[in-house]
Amino acid sequence: MIDLRLLREDPDRVRASQRARGEDVALVDALLSADERRRSSGVRFDELRAEQKGLGKLIPKATGDEKAELLKKASQLAADVKAADAERDAADAETQELLLKLGNLVHPDVPVGGEEDFVTLETHGTIRDFGAEGFEPKDHLELGQILGAIDVERGAKVSGSRFYFLTGVGALLELALVNAAMAQATAAGFTPMLTPALVRPQSMAGTGFLGQAAQDIYHLPNDDLYLVGTSEVPLAAYHMDEILDTDRLPLRYAGFSPCFRREAGSHGKDTRGIFRVHQFDKVEMFSYVAPEDSQAEHQRLLEWEKQWLTSLELPFRVIDVASGDLGSSASRKFDCEAWIPTQGKYRELTSTSDCTEFQSRRLSIRVREGKTVRPLATLNGTLCAVPRTIVAILENHQQADGSVRVPEVLRPYLGGREVLEPLAK
Repeated sequence: MIDLRLLREDPDRVRASQRARGEDVALVDALLSADERRRSSGVRFDELRAEQKGLGKLIPKATGDEKAELLKKASQLAADVKAADAERDAADAETQELLLKLGNLVHPDVPVGGEEDFVTLETHGTIRDFGAEGFEPKDHLELGQILGAIDVERGAKVSGSRFYFLTGVGALLELALVNAAMAQATAAGFTPMLTPALVRPQSMAGTGFLGQAAQDIYHLPNDDLYLVGTSEVPLAAYHMDEILDTDRLPLRYAGFSPCFRREAGSHGKDTRGIFRVHQFDKVEMFSYVAPEDSQAEHQRLLEWEKQWLTSLELPFRVIDVASGDLGSSASRKFDCEAWIPTQGKYRELTSTSDCTEFQSRRLSIRVREGKTVRPLATLNGTLCAVPRTIVAILENHQQADGSVRVPEVLRPYLGGREVLEPLAK
């Protein structure tokens, strides 16, 4: 959530942010009104309570008619205090409810617009000319079947559409990717974490995933637990309700977890293969930093993502995501999109978001600096979303005979294997 003081002092900035997101601007005025009622009812309650306490001191000293009059007044005051208390609680609840609906403030440098209004910041690597090499590239599913690496038919039989098995070298490739990603993260100073896949509602809501993203989340109503769509959720909630000493910052975690997504609204999109699925594994970077350091940390996370994709020898570009395509928690987001040859376009492989103080306020995570306690900033960045990375590797490193060259960074984790060979061989 955003700082209510900022809302009061600069409501136009918040309105502009909502407008840039394509979200309800009227929410800002509704929240200002609720906040005013909350504060005025709080003042009214305090005044009545003070009067009530003062009256309570006079009653024991009074006698006769005076005491009877004071007792009558005390009875009325008690009713007024109760009503003021209820009014204050109702206004506070409404303020909190509206505040949780408000997205983070969009960074002023973010391009304004929808999904297609991003700005390309960088392009890396060389796109292969398969025509010049004399063959038509196969898509990842065909390659996966040739290699005995991907089985979507049995995935659908066992679990339904958008599920899959990674088999043989496919399973080994996932393990290699996870180990190589964790090795890079550990070398950069991240603490490796294996995180829960089920979280409580306060953890999911605190990270901002029960708003616009709620339809994409699996919920277990009998247990009131949510399956995470990213280890960002348990990593953000890891220090929930804690005060951290400033000398511990920055805190950096690299979480590995299964991820579950309904992919609501994606019917008919990316139905072939394993690019868009309901369950996948991911290595996620997560940082806790002082608010004034969040933009620099955002650039660091992006550099680590670029380092990873470069080590996989993939052609990719970096985009500055437009305001209407930001998640509610993100102030700014950079995506790294790898070139997918058979689609003839770049597709998202990694993403990094600066969430500023938005999540820490919701999760009550603060930092102590001397006698001052204040919210800190949180940031997240995908290091390796496994299925999409496998898609990019298979398609970009394929050879005419259906084999796939293994990037050097993965070879130590595949027993030194340099090429994934078709099963027929």
